[in-house]
Amino acid sequence: MCNLYRMEEKDWVRKWAIDAESMINLMPAYQMNPDQMGPIVRNTPDGRKLLVHGRWGLPSPLFVQKKAAEERAAKRRAKGEAVDLGELIRMEPDRGVTNVRKLDLPHWKRWFDVGHRCIVPVTSFAEPDPASQEPGGKIPNAWFGRDESKPLMFFAGIHVPQWKSVRKVKDGLTTDDLYGFLTTDPNDVVRPIHEKAMPVLLLTKEETDIWLSAPWEDARHLARPAANDAIMITSREAYGSSVVSTEGETLQANFL
Repeated sequence: MCNLYRMEEKDWVRKWAIDAESMINLMPAYQMNPDQMGPIVRNTPDGRKLLVHGRWGLPSPLFVQKKAAEERAAKRRAKGEAVDLGELIRMEPDRGVTNVRKLDLPHWKRWFDVGHRCIVPVTSFAEPDPASQEPGGKIPNAWFGRDESKPLMFFAGIHVPQWKSVRKVKDGLTTDDLYGFLTTDPNDVVRPIHEKAMPVLLLTKEETDIWLSAPWEDARHLARPAANDAIMITSREAYGSSVVSTEGETLQANFL
């Protein structure tokens, strides 16, 4: 799974999304961790492109929330406490799903229409590289990009606006615009580092147009590994290295 990525292209909005509206004030460079706010480009109901911020981490399937709530309910019943299971499910903390892999899962199918698809700007993404473990036990990240100049590419994403959930217990019930992106089988570049998956990458304007505008039967064909010559390892860095300083906790996110 991919739970860390960067944007190091300062002028990507001007160069690529000149027709996108609401030009938000983007940082020149940033590093994204799960549950942080990041920019996405999505469609509007009348077919325009809109540049907005979303919170990284899609709603977890109900069965995940229900299982966690039932375990919590069992502990309370063991203590003799009364339990409202429905309320426990509603208030069960949901840390979010960063990556979508199982495209046939009914939970995701409802958001594959054009109105819920988005593209996520990125110049490189990371996976821990245990084979390059450093003295002292530190495991560096292998960073993947198109080449060493790190030109722009996009993740194939979906977004869910105005979702009510408990992301953090201390914040209680909140309403958030959420996003995540698809993963697929790794290509030969990623597989030696992470054998399970890699993000679905959109590398051309044609691919971004298909993802944002085409019927799902056509768009889903983009959920495939990038060609082996399309990306490379651009660097290896100790875990925690960042382009910019960020605040907030890094979450142990999952994918489904």
